[in-house]
Amino acid sequence: MGASSDAAPHRDGGSPLVGRSAELGKLDTVIDRMGRGGPSLVDITGAAGIGKSRLMAELCLRARRRGVTVLRGRATEYERHLPFQPFADAFADLDDRPLRAAPALLDAVSPILGGRGAGPSPGPASATADRFALHRSVARLLAQLGRGGGLVVALDDMHWADPASLELLSHLVRHPVSGPVVLVVARRDRQTPSALTAALTRGADTDAVTRIGLTPLAEQECVEGLASDLPSGRAAQLYAAGEGNPLYFLSLLHAHRERAARGGTSATVLTNSLGELPTGLAALLLDELTPLTPSQRRTLETVAVLGDHAVPQVIGRATGLTDAALDDDLGALERRDLVRPGPGGRLALRHPVIRTLVHESTAARRRVEIHRAAAAELARAGAPAVEQAQHIERSVTVWDPQAYAVLRQAAEQTASTAPTSCAHWLGAALRLLPDTVEHGPERRDLMLRRARALGVAGGLRECRDLLHEVIGSAGPDETGVRTPAVVLCALTERHLGRYPEAIALLRRELRRQPEPSPSDRVSIGLELSSSAPHNTSYPQMRGEVARTLTEARSLGDELGEAGALAVAAFGEAYEGGVAAAGAFAEQAAELLDGLPDGDLTAVCEPLARLGWAEAFLGRYTDAERHADRGLEIARRSGQVYLLPLLLLCKAHVGIQTCRLPSARELAAEAEDIARGIGSSELLAFVLANKAQVLVAASEPGAPKALAAAEEAVATMGPSDNWRASMAWSMLGYAALTGGDPHRARDALLRAGGDDLQGLQPSMRPLLSELLVTAALSTGDVDSASVWAERAGKEAERLGLPVQRASALRSAAQIALHGGDPATAATLLTEAVAESARSGAVFWEARSLLLAAPVMTAAGLGARGAAMWEQGHRMAVTGGAGLLIGLAEMTRPPVPGTSAPATSLPAAPSITPPRLASLTAREREVAELVAEGLTNQAIAARLYLSPRTVETHLSRVFRKTDVATRAGLAALMARS
Repeated sequence: MGASSDAAPHRDGGSPLVGRSAELGKLDTVIDRMGRGGPSLVDITGAAGIGKSRLMAELCLRARRRGVTVLRGRATEYERHLPFQPFADAFADLDDRPLRAAPALLDAVSPILGGRGAGPSPGPASATADRFALHRSVARLLAQLGRGGGLVVALDDMHWADPASLELLSHLVRHPVSGPVVLVVARRDRQTPSALTAALTRGADTDAVTRIGLTPLAEQECVEGLASDLPSGRAAQLYAAGEGNPLYFLSLLHAHRERAARGGTSATVLTNSLGELPTGLAALLLDELTPLTPSQRRTLETVAVLGDHAVPQVIGRATGLTDAALDDDLGALERRDLVRPGPGGRLALRHPVIRTLVHESTAARRRVEIHRAAAAELARAGAPAVEQAQHIERSVTVWDPQAYAVLRQAAEQTASTAPTSCAHWLGAALRLLPDTVEHGPERRDLMLRRARALGVAGGLRECRDLLHEVIGSAGPDETGVRTPAVVLCALTERHLGRYPEAIALLRRELRRQPEPSPSDRVSIGLELSSSAPHNTSYPQMRGEVARTLTEARSLGDELGEAGALAVAAFGEAYEGGVAAAGAFAEQAAELLDGLPDGDLTAVCEPLARLGWAEAFLGRYTDAERHADRGLEIARRSGQVYLLPLLLLCKAHVGIQTCRLPSARELAAEAEDIARGIGSSELLAFVLANKAQVLVAASEPGAPKALAAAEEAVATMGPSDNWRASMAWSMLGYAALTGGDPHRARDALLRAGGDDLQGLQPSMRPLLSELLVTAALSTGDVDSASVWAERAGKEAERLGLPVQRASALRSAAQIALHGGDPATAATLLTEAVAESARSGAVFWEARSLLLAAPVMTAAGLGARGAAMWEQGHRMAVTGGAGLLIGLAEMTRPPVPGTSAPATSLPAAPSITPPRLASLTAREREVAELVAEGLTNQAIAARLYLSPRTVETHLSRVFRKTDVATRAGLAALMARS
C-alpha cells in the first residue's frame, strides 16, 4: 500500500504510494459513483501499520483533485471519553460560509462543530438537546455540504472512537446521507468495538458499505517502491523480517541505514508483547528516540501525552521550557519526522503506534505532571469543562473541590448528547468524593445521576446494579433519593424484561417501614401498574390503579391523577373494554390538556399510554396530538426511553391514516433510539412496528418488511407477552404479503394461540382477516369460514369501525369464494363506509381496491371503476406501496373485456426475471418450493434449520424479484 503506513492527521502527502492498484480502483469507482447509487461508506481495515491511513490520504487527494470537499478526522487512543472527537476533528477546519444561510442547522450541530484543542471548542449542549436529533442534524449538515460538488468525510483509527461517535457513525451507516456524500472509515479489525463491526457488516450485506481489507504488500512492490537502492539480498531479508507490513519495513530500513551510517551491523529483530504489531516493531521504533537529547525526549513525551491539546502554549507550560528552547526541540523533532504539524498549530507524532509506544514508555509520574499542567493551562484559558476533565481525571487522585466541580460540570455538558461520557465523568467525580457519612447523601445523589446516564446510554444492567447500591445504602429519611431510585430501578428491570423483579421491588417498597409518604405511594403505584399488560394482565392491576387514582385525588395531585387515568385508559383499551377506556381517556385528556408543559415532565409516560389508548379506540387526531406533546416534553427532559413509544404511536396513526412516508421516518427514528437504549424487548417491539410500517409502505413481498419482522421475533426471544405477540403477528402479516400463507398462519397462531385469545382484542379482527386469506390461499375453506365468523363476533363486541370493516372484508372473502359477488360487493361497500367513518384512510383505500373487481363481477362496472380510481388515488397520495401493488392487480379491465372475480387478491402478480443470480443452495431451495414443500419440510430434506431456509428463501425472492411462492413455482416451471 503506501510507502508510509499511516500519514499524519490531515496530511495527504508523505511517501509515494506503493502498490494497492486494485484498492485504488475500487476507491476511484466510489468517487465516480458518488450520489448515483454507489456505496455511501468505505470501510478500510487492516493491522497496525499496514497502510490504512496512507490509502485514505490517497483517496482524499484524488477526491480533492476532482473538486470534492474533503474533511478528515481521527480518533485517538487516550481520548475515548471526549464525545464526537473524530467528527469534531474533521469539522475543525470547516468553512461554514455555505452554511450561514442555515443558522438553525449550525446551532443544532454545535456539540460537534468547533474542533478541539487550539480551535474553538464545543460548549455545553443545550438543555433541550437530543442525541438522536443531533444524529439527524449531522446527516442534514453532510448533505448540505455535499451539494457543492460532493463531500468525503474520512475518519481514521475508528477502533478508538468514543461511544458517542460510534453511535453517530452507526446511524449514518443505517441511514446513508442523500446526495454525493461518502464516509471513509479506517480501523483495526481486532480492536474495533463489536457494535461498530456489526453495523458495518450489515451495511456491507446491503451494498451500502464497500469493505477494503488490506493485506501485506507483495515483495516486489515493497522492495522496488521503498528500497530500490538496496542490494536485492539485503532488501529481501528486510522484507521477510517486515512480513510485508510497510511501517515495519520502513522501520527496519531506517534502522539498517542508521547502523550502516555508524558502521554497525544491521538491526536485530527483537520480540515485544504488542500483539497488534509485527514482532520487534516496538524496539525498532523506540530506537529512533536514542539520538534525542533529554530535553527533546521530554518534549516528545509531552506531545504524546497531551494528544489533541499538544499546542505550543500547553506544551511549554507542561515542559517549563522557554519559547526559544521549545522551538529548538520541536524543530529537531520535526526534522527527524517524529512530530508533524496539524491544523490550528497542533502537533502529533508521526504514527499512532509511535504515540502509544512513547506514551507507555513515559514514567507514570511524568504523565501525571503533564496532565496537571495541561489542566491548569486549560482552566486558565477558559476551556470547556469536558476538555479540562480528561486531564483532571489523570492527575487528581485526592479530594479537590475545584476538580470535583469541573468533573460534575463535564457530566452536565455531555448528559443529553453523550450519556456514556456523562456516566464516565460522574464515575470520576465519585472516585474523588470522600466516602464518608458527611458526603453520603451527595454520593448517593451522584450515583443516581450516573445510573440515569447509564440507562439512557444502554448500560441497563450496570444502571440496575448501581441503583441497588443506592437503595441499599439510602437512609430512611432520604426519600428524595430512595423513591426515585426504586422507581427508576423498577423501570430498568422492566426494560430488561424482568417484570417479576420489578413488581417485587415496588411491592417491597410499599411495605417498607416507615411506610412511604402518600406522594411516594402514588409514584410507586404508577410504576407498579405499568407492568400491565406486558407481564401482568390489566384486570389483576385494576385494584392497584384504583388505589393510586384515589390516593392522587385525595392529595389534590393532578399529575398523579392524570397518570392513573392514562394507565386505566390504556389497560381497558388493551382488554377491549371500549366504553370504560373511552371514559378514562376523556378524563385523562381533560386533565393533561389543561396543564402547562412545564408541569408535565413527571407524566410524560402517561401521555404515551394515553396516545396509544386513543389510537386503539380509533381517536387518531387525539392520539397524535398527545404523542406530539409527549415527544416535545420527553426530548426536553431527557426521557429518552419514552421516545420510541411516542414515535411508534405516531407511526401507528400514520399507517391508519395512510401517511406512510412519515410513518416510515418515525419508525426509523424509533429504531435508532431503541438500539441505543439497549433493551432487547423494546427493540423487538420497535422492529415489529417497523415491519408493520414497511409492509404497508413497500411493494408486496418486500424483503425488508419480512427481515424486520424476523429480527423482531429473534430479538424478543422466548417471551410470551404483548410485545412478543406483536412481533409474531407482524411476522405473519409480512409472510402473507410475501406469498407464504403457511408461514403466515403458523406465526399468527403462535402470536395468539389457536383461538387468538392471547392477542389484544382490538387486533383480533384484523389478524382473523389475515387468517381467512391464508386459509383460502391454501384451500382450507372450512378454517377460513371459522375465522371469518370469529372476526365478526370480535368486531361486534368491540363496536369500533376499523375492526368492523376488517370483519366485513373477511365475510366478503367467504362470500366471493362461494360464488356470491353481489353479497361480497355489499359487504365491501359497508367496509369502505366503516373505514371512512373512523378516518382510517389506509383501510378505506384497501376496501375500495378490493371492492373494485367485485363490483365489476356483480355487474356494476362503472361503480367499480370509480372505487378503483378513488382507492388508487388514496394509495398513491399516502405512499402506500402495498396498496399501489394491489391497485395494479385490481385495475379495471379494458372496456369490452371481462375479468370475473373469484377471490380477493393478497398481492399483485410480478413478472419474474431469470434465475442466474441464485447460488446453488438458493436454487435448491427454490426447486423444493416449486414442488410445494413448506419451509419446515425443506429444512428436514436439506438438513438445515428452518431459520436458514427462511433466509435463503428471502434472498431468492429478492434476487428473482418474485413476491410469492406461487410466482416462484411458475418461474421454476418456465426455466
